[in-house]
Amino acid sequence: MLGKGVVGGGGGTKAPKPSFVSYVRPEEIHTNEKEVTEKEVTLHLLPGEQLLCEASTVLKCVQEDSCQRGIYGRLVCTDFKISFLGDDESALDNDETQFKNKVVGENDITLHCVDQIYGVFDEKKKTLFGQLKKYPETLIIHCKDLRVFHFCLRYTKEEEVKRTDRKNHAVMFDTLQDWCWELERTKGNMKYKAVSVNEGYKVCERLPAYFVVPTPLPEEDVPRFQGHGIPIWCWSCHNGCALLKMSALPKEQDDGILQIQKNFLDGIYKIIHRPPYEIVKTEDLSSNFLSLQEIQTAYSKFKQLFLIDNSTEFWDTDIKWFSLLESSSWLDIIRRCLKKAIEIIECLEAQNMNILLLEENASDLCCLVSSLVQVMMDPHCRTRFGFQSLVQKEWIMGGHCFLDRCNHLRQSDKEEVPVFLLFLDCVWQLVHQHPPAFEFTETYLTVLSDSLYIPIFSTFFFNSPHQKDTNMHQRQLSLPLTQSKSSPKRGFFREETDHLIKNLLGKRISKLINSSEELQDNFREFYDSWHSKPPSYHGLLLPHIEGPEVKVWAQRYLRWIPEAQILGGGRVATMSKLLEMLEEVQSLQEKIEERHHSQEALQAEATSLLRNSARLSSLFPFALLQRHSSKPVLPTSGWKALEDEEDLAKREDEFVDLGDV
Repeated sequence: MLGKGVVGGGGGTKAPKPSFVSYVRPEEIHTNEKEVTEKEVTLHLLPGEQLLCEASTVLKCVQEDSCQRGIYGRLVCTDFKISFLGDDESALDNDETQFKNKVVGENDITLHCVDQIYGVFDEKKKTLFGQLKKYPETLIIHCKDLRVFHFCLRYTKEEEVKRTDRKNHAVMFDTLQDWCWELERTKGNMKYKAVSVNEGYKVCERLPAYFVVPTPLPEEDVPRFQGHGIPIWCWSCHNGCALLKMSALPKEQDDGILQIQKNFLDGIYKIIHRPPYEIVKTEDLSSNFLSLQEIQTAYSKFKQLFLIDNSTEFWDTDIKWFSLLESSSWLDIIRRCLKKAIEIIECLEAQNMNILLLEENASDLCCLVSSLVQVMMDPHCRTRFGFQSLVQKEWIMGGHCFLDRCNHLRQSDKEEVPVFLLFLDCVWQLVHQHPPAFEFTETYLTVLSDSLYIPIFSTFFFNSPHQKDTNMHQRQLSLPLTQSKSSPKRGFFREETDHLIKNLLGKRISKLINSSEELQDNFREFYDSWHSKPPSYHGLLLPHIEGPEVKVWAQRYLRWIPEAQILGGGRVATMSKLLEMLEEVQSLQEKIEERHHSQEALQAEATSLLRNSARLSSLFPFALLQRHSSKPVLPTSGWKALEDEEDLAKREDEFVDLGDV
């Protein structure tokens, strides 16, 4: 009874609507105040919280009375909350500081607390969702804790709205909006659309809940073969061309089913290949590129070069180290990956073609090649947050089988196939050759490679987003007690996937594959032309792939071998030495000007400064290990086995310093 009487305003009498309308802009009212106090209310952010956008000249209305009474200030949105910063909040700062553990204030709305958002357009209230073509006059936010906020945007100029570039934030791609943002960032939203047909993984457990397909593609086609045979968007080039990927259809023996599959692919082909407006070139990575067996074999040989038990073993293998390195073929595989990425870039950049990558499940080599193309072509992917978003999009949401490829379960019938490590090694080649083009260093890549084998976080521990979500919900983050069912090995060996592709692609798509001679000529011309000019670190970036330019990632592979480290050597030690010398020069200049200290004091101070860099090694920042060794720097024991100069010439790689790798 008491509640109804108070809330209803005396028996339900409706308050009269005010008739006064102000034609004075609020910035004019507050001009004098702003001239007197230019102090702007500070937005308090939690550690890791990022600002997304903000709008000035916003009125927080006391009540809905045609926005005549309210508080003038800024409305901001972060990835954690919506906040209103009023001009009169400075008086509250002293009270706020008394609560050190207070996460949100009176005018803060956490995003999880938002129940519904409405906009008022011409005095009509409408529910807001998606991207807006026009700003509402009033923004109304209903909160789950029963608060209601009214913000008047009538005086907010659209050009004054500040948006923080999404490149400053790693995108998780676990919502439909994340994919829409990526489409908008790459200008791919004119030809492609984000779909939610697999929401709840009701179509395919291999695909993410949300992904992007060509706009003309009917969404009902996606479930027909559980997502197989569907061109999925990876990235759009500045000229409108796009990089797509497709998983092969299931292998069938029945002629009738094969004909159905062929007709389905023909329909897909007509959607994505519409000359002269849309031209698609197909890259069959299962038959025209590497096989997983080659990667596994090469890495198995390669890693043995760094599994050194003692100093004696190190010097024994040092005699034939480069020969063993070459026989492993690991560097050659890296070179082939970089070359394939450049070939695709030439088609996108120079020939204005769309590229369709084909693979059995589109989750191994497709992830590798598409990621390399984006790192080379998109400067955003060379920033720290951009690179994190790339890994999340192409590898995590792309369904790369980290559990199987890293053999986390240590199943006896499987071996490690480090496709993701191969990608990081390729990126390292770019970072090593073009350091100014990247916002991160080789140490970042080394730590990222280590995280493959640290299951504290679940990022690299599952075979698909569905498997990750299922295990996270069931809290089964530890290893299962029984071995899980092995994933089918179809497509692991090249001959099986060759047969599959030949049966299903048909003559139409196979015509799109250019001859190797023509491809080689185009590649060489494009590659030489780019390297003949000074590199632009804010645009296209190509690596050198000639023999000596592809090197061993020393920081990752040699860091636990003390004999391979150079005390006081390496880039970090060199830079540290230069900084020390610069500090010394500056200090000397100050001392000369002041002439307060003796020459002996100056010399003693300089000596102490120069000691710091000597404690660094060529493999900084990783641990500097010491192993007692009686072997000299040069393996003289190997010299005794050499009979004459001709034998020495035959083994020209014996005495090359590992620091040059």
